[in-house]
Amino acid sequence: MRNGSLRRWLSRLHLWAGLSVGLIFALLGISGAVLVFHNPLLRWQYPQLAEHAPVAHAQVLHHISQSPHANDLSSLDLPRPALPVWQGHYRDGSRGYFAPDDGRLLLIRRPGKDWLMFLHDFHVKLLAGKPGREVLGILAWPCLLLLLTGLYLWWPKPGGFWLSLRWYRQPALRRWHSWHQSTGALILPMLLLLVLTGLSFVYPNLFRIGLTSVFGGTPLPMLEEPAANHADVDWQTVLESAQQALPDARIHRVSLPQDDKDAVNIRLQAAGEWHPNGRSQVIVSRDGKTLHQVVDARRQALGQRIQMSFYPLHIGAVGGLAMQIFTALAGLAAAFLFFTGLMRWWRGRPAG
Repeated sequence: MRNGSLRRWLSRLHLWAGLSVGLIFALLGISGAVLVFHNPLLRWQYPQLAEHAPVAHAQVLHHISQSPHANDLSSLDLPRPALPVWQGHYRDGSRGYFAPDDGRLLLIRRPGKDWLMFLHDFHVKLLAGKPGREVLGILAWPCLLLLLTGLYLWWPKPGGFWLSLRWYRQPALRRWHSWHQSTGALILPMLLLLVLTGLSFVYPNLFRIGLTSVFGGTPLPMLEEPAANHADVDWQTVLESAQQALPDARIHRVSLPQDDKDAVNIRLQAAGEWHPNGRSQVIVSRDGKTLHQVVDARRQALGQRIQMSFYPLHIGAVGGLAMQIFTALAGLAAAFLFFTGLMRWWRGRPAG
């Protein structure tokens, strides 16, 4: 195929891919841009969550786990500066917030009744649960195609790089074309990162196999289920054991074991980990005296560490506020590209 024919064919493919999935791509970008600042927006919406010191005491954790509000509670995030209260994750998707000093319930957010949770559910599942997540995975491929064909169509001739980034005001057709093309070229690396990392959440096994095949790594050994133990969890000893197992890590999340389970899963963020909750973990018995498994995320093979980096990169958790702003701008750019591309197509239609 000659270059001219290839370019025309790719131009049509880019156009129809944009008209087909561009709107959903734009809405995902806007929702993602908002969710980058989830915790600040949460503190702004519910000021009572910010009126505390981020302290975590085992006796308060015990009180929360024994309260009526612990029914159907799967895990708790410890208080931290970004959100200085206990954040509980319920199995139905709700979230509860408890005071760090005495464990009293401050707030429960339920799916469908909280705008931030609505945006999150749309962004990760299109408001349709597991089927919506699978649809997102399907739609991500034409979005990836859209970005790659756009790169080819923009690619400048030798010496024309800066000219290809110029914005024009008139005529209208050239304006929308130049705004669309130059913005896409500038933001393309970040959009590719967001689409690829988003794909990895829908197809984790595919990415795991690919990354570990190239860069090395093996799945963690399956934990043999410990014998059932119906005793109450000794949270003081459990937390101390987890901290001793990984002394330079900070505990961020604890699981609340079901009645027929003995293992308590502790999530920790070791020094140098990007994930805001950490991917290191310690699995310990209810009495805290038996370590069933200790995983230091930093010591995993490169392929596994790369996959662990996808989530923090996707949400802008690497690089501080500057990276958060850049990630949000990339999400908004997706909407801008859809709008300018739509205007370029509309203006370029044959008259009559």
